[in-house]
Amino acid sequence: MKGLELSKRYYEEYGAPMLDGKFPELRGKIAVGLFGAGSECFGYDDGISRDHDYEPSFIIVLPSEEEVSRRQAFLLEREYDKLPAEFIGVKRNKVDPVGGSRRGVIRAEDFFMQKTGKKDGLLSGDEWFTVPEHYLAEAVNGEVFRDDAGTFSATREYLSSYPKDVLLKKLAGNLLLAAQAGQYNYPRMIKRGDTAGAQVCAAEFVKRAMNAAFLIEKKYRPYYKWSFRALSELPEMKNLYSSLEYLLSSDNSPENAAKKTETTENVCALLAAAVSEKYTGEKTGNDLERLAYAVNGKISDPVLRNKSVFYGV
Repeated sequence: MKGLELSKRYYEEYGAPMLDGKFPELRGKIAVGLFGAGSECFGYDDGISRDHDYEPSFIIVLPSEEEVSRRQAFLLEREYDKLPAEFIGVKRNKVDPVGGSRRGVIRAEDFFMQKTGKKDGLLSGDEWFTVPEHYLAEAVNGEVFRDDAGTFSATREYLSSYPKDVLLKKLAGNLLLAAQAGQYNYPRMIKRGDTAGAQVCAAEFVKRAMNAAFLIEKKYRPYYKWSFRALSELPEMKNLYSSLEYLLSSDNSPENAAKKTETTENVCALLAAAVSEKYTGEKTGNDLERLAYAVNGKISDPVLRNKSVFYGV
């Protein structure tokens, strides 16, 4: 059973009755779910990841202390800690008072401050460029089982994807860096016989191409170790998976180098076609450098558009 399903079943059997029976005054104020850091919040947990954070547990989100006092939060955390220590054969981890772990009672403002750097989570302008992408992914992943006021879910919806101009700026920078690494520097390293340097170029190309793929689909790229797993689930760009894996996992022998160069160009063509269809309407073939500047030219805010094409990366 996946951790998200385990969490929801545990909440429905034990959490909901506890909240409704012992804290009726909190109705209309709280949200409950499982989200944030951890493979289980993305649905990526498996047998290996069950050595930590796989447990029957959930998160109770409280508003500010003006609405729910510190004492109420403490009492709620104490009751949460009294819930059954085992559920369908899985044991719970011990939590510290008032949100001392990834589970238990937290304040919405603390969650959004941790993930976005702002208590209300409402990023604007250049603030979007200051937050690591995997934190944004953690701010909107998982599932909210209950949201009485709707404000917590509304903020998550606001954060669910980059504003268009921000997306375009980040996309332009990643496309240009992909072109530099894969289309320009990789062949030059091969000509020099520097196979290690060539592999660094291949890895940088994969990173930038993958960033572009997530941006094309208006998704956040999660923490790096889950990037390929998440790529495999993208509706349209998942067809890049095998090509990018090959570029990373193969050596740079003459035979492979020729094939990797061809594979790189194929990836570039696929990215260019998707970007043209969704954002620019311009046919640039597999010329990612030209495409990057075309994307940058579509930014509506003149101040952001005129900043360096690398501003978003």
